[in-house]
Amino acid sequence: MNDRFFLDTNIFAYSFDPDSSQKAKNAKQLILRGIATRKGVVSYQVVQEFFNVAFRKFSQPMTTAEAEQYLQTVFRPMLAVQSSQLLFSQALQVYANGKLSWYDSLIIAAALESQCKVLYTEDLQHGQRYSELQILNPFL
Repeated sequence: MNDRFFLDTNIFAYSFDPDSSQKAKNAKQLILRGIATRKGVVSYQVVQEFFNVAFRKFSQPMTTAEAEQYLQTVFRPMLAVQSSQLLFSQALQVYANGKLSWYDSLIIAAALESQCKVLYTEDLQHGQRYSELQILNPFL
């Protein structure tokens, strides 16, 4: 696949999950592919949500030094979507049309804004389409 793809927060969280070895393996492969091909995309929201989980919910919480390293090596190469009025307007349209949660609407809007063809997540319906964007659950 040569198209850009968006990685949702759960992909990053699962890459650290010692209780889900297959999910962790799949997540790590997607992340590495995103960085290596420069086709992987995340938004500011994914970074915020991930660090919230890493600091509060990991069995061994991530330290700030580890977080800084992860930010520089993993998120920085993929961070392509920042908060903007256009992003919020598009998310409002997704929210109104799709009856999704606000945060899922923001993720879809960010993936659309960055012209991704695929959004990898387990939080939305596998196979669902939003314009040119297809939702894929990499853990099925």
